[in-house]
Amino acid sequence: MNGQPATEQLKGIVERITFYSAESGYSIARFKVPGERDLLTIVGSFANLQAGQTLELAGIWRDHPKYGAQFQVTQYRETKPATITGIEKYLGSGLIKGVGPVTAKRIVAHFGLDTLEVIESQIERLNEVPGIAKKRVKLIQLAWVEQKAIKEVMLFLQGHGVSTTYAVKIYKKYGDESIAVVTQNPYRLATDVYGIGFVTADAIARNLGIEPTSEYRYRSGLLHVLNHAAEEGHCFLPQAELVENTVKRLALPGHVIEPKDVEELTVTMAIDEELIMQGGSGELAGQFLCYSPPFYRAEQAVAERLRVLLSRKLPTDIERVQRWLERFAQATNSTLSEQQRQAVELAASSRVLILTGGPGTGKTTTTKTIVALWKAMGKTIALASPTGRAAQRLSEVTGQEAKTIHRLLEFDPKHMKFKRDQDSPIEADAVVVDEASMLDLFLANSLLKAVSPESQLLLVGDTDQLPSVGAGAVLKDMIDSGSIPVMRLSQVFRQAQASQIVTNAHRINQGEFPQLEPVSDAPKSDCLWLKATEPEDGVQYISDIVEQLLPGLGYDLAQVQVLCPMTRGDVGTRNLNRVLQALVNPAAAAKPELMRGGMTLRVGDRVIQQVNDYNREVFNGDMGIIQGMDLEEQEVTVQYGKRQVSYDYADLNEIGLAYAVTIHKSQGSEYPVVVMPLFMQHYMMLSRNLLYTGLTRARKLAVLVGAPKAIGMAVKRVDAMQRYTMLGQRISRARETC
Repeated sequence: MNGQPATEQLKGIVERITFYSAESGYSIARFKVPGERDLLTIVGSFANLQAGQTLELAGIWRDHPKYGAQFQVTQYRETKPATITGIEKYLGSGLIKGVGPVTAKRIVAHFGLDTLEVIESQIERLNEVPGIAKKRVKLIQLAWVEQKAIKEVMLFLQGHGVSTTYAVKIYKKYGDESIAVVTQNPYRLATDVYGIGFVTADAIARNLGIEPTSEYRYRSGLLHVLNHAAEEGHCFLPQAELVENTVKRLALPGHVIEPKDVEELTVTMAIDEELIMQGGSGELAGQFLCYSPPFYRAEQAVAERLRVLLSRKLPTDIERVQRWLERFAQATNSTLSEQQRQAVELAASSRVLILTGGPGTGKTTTTKTIVALWKAMGKTIALASPTGRAAQRLSEVTGQEAKTIHRLLEFDPKHMKFKRDQDSPIEADAVVVDEASMLDLFLANSLLKAVSPESQLLLVGDTDQLPSVGAGAVLKDMIDSGSIPVMRLSQVFRQAQASQIVTNAHRINQGEFPQLEPVSDAPKSDCLWLKATEPEDGVQYISDIVEQLLPGLGYDLAQVQVLCPMTRGDVGTRNLNRVLQALVNPAAAAKPELMRGGMTLRVGDRVIQQVNDYNREVFNGDMGIIQGMDLEEQEVTVQYGKRQVSYDYADLNEIGLAYAVTIHKSQGSEYPVVVMPLFMQHYMMLSRNLLYTGLTRARKLAVLVGAPKAIGMAVKRVDAMQRYTMLGQRISRARETC
């Protein structure tokens, strides 16, 4: 009736899962129905779909234009598998940690159709199964109890678009209180559980019947908008902008949000200290600035710490430093430019110094010389960088150990804070931080707190690169404050001028179109271009470059990194990772793999850590190789440099494939070869500093693939979106009090 297809019922066993989305639970699976010769395709959102499950389904048949008949599931119910094969597949699907295909086969061979009943009520009888140790039986028992509790949570949440992965995380966070917490205030999920944002929490709240006018909702909406602004780099929002964006975010069909109500709530939240409001100045004069309290306190703390450092005088015999420079130049057979000599002299006499400049201007040589000078002066020196790759490079340049900033500050996961702070500062007379443009507000605050007032600090970075992934524009604000000594190197050395990568980077910074050579001239230039106007062609060209051109030039595939402006689209990281994975690390019978979030992970894959994980000591942007998968223990092992890190299946959303990564994620890293697609499909992200940053990640060869129009747009578009930050003004005001 009304042209709607009739609802039908199916009962069968899930044979395999071909797609799964961690965000929505949306799944595509192959389904075996007794009496049917061929497997059927089922699609829908499932709370906990596993191969081997026996399901009763309700839904309708749809004819997909590409994939044919599919059964669209509207409702489902799980029943216990009724056959030996079904039970074996069910148990071995990864449902219970400690039980993989091999263990499942042994258990079912011993207990047959009674297997699930034994596990449910007489689990100690698993000791009867040959090859299963008592310790493993105990683990299986604990896992079975936990998965039952988790299943209750998942069944509760399955109608609210919450995936299995997030349901496990909710249970880990709240335990037996999960349902009570979610029922009372689901908006807590947005702040307490990584991966569940305001949108998902709001959908759950509506399904639970929480009113759209709930104060919980309005407060959460305001904080969500501030958090979203922080993800775009802002430390605060003007009150009017915060109110306007929150009203849009809270809008629902048939429900009007009054801006006045939201504005009044910002004042109430300021009284409750959920927000901090202060008067603006300069272009923001006459407006109230709304901060999340941690951002406000961090800005104040950074400015105050710099005031303390800069207020300490540092007596220096400059003539003695100049004589040392002459001896050093003779001993090393090196020649410093006048700018470099000035930088070394400033480093000798300044508590804080910023060394900046583009590629080929000698920042590395200058840093190396400053470190050598400080050593000659008898100073102990600590070297650090925001990323592991940059720290390794700094170590190679200076001949001294360098650490990531997180490791230098000695993060304590038990108490979720750094051990090094103002009460226990870094034990060094001088601290060098490379790639300082990557410092966001919070990391800069933690670092400065840990630098002793008696120490010196050298910050080395390139302000023309993309700003930090986290909030703030710390290095730029420090320079713009006019309160900190700055040495900007501008002379490009002759040997660097021979590199088209270097010369093109400077052309881009000056707003000029780069001089690119066709790939046919590969041996003649280190900066190549393959013209492609259509993204589909770009995917094929990138595959050809990785598979044929680069190996022909003598590059190992491990040396190649694809850098994209964005994640979405044909030439975004998501699609290119699937394509490149099939080329670089194809499936093989002896190679374990699993699917998570619509992404296949297998042993040998290159992966990237996507969030800071202080417990495992791996941080956003760290890249590694999957070394092993334990399907029984449900663990994946990743090799990061010399360290191995294990992940439970529930935490695999922390990592992603890294054959292609965004240019933002590449900050602080260098690669022998960079392949960079640039298409109009990326127009929202195209900017001069994005192109500049991507190009300067290449050490030996850069290959741009794309359209001239896209490259031209990137060159012309100076990133106009200024970040809301008051750090520069705070530093200036604090310095005036010295």
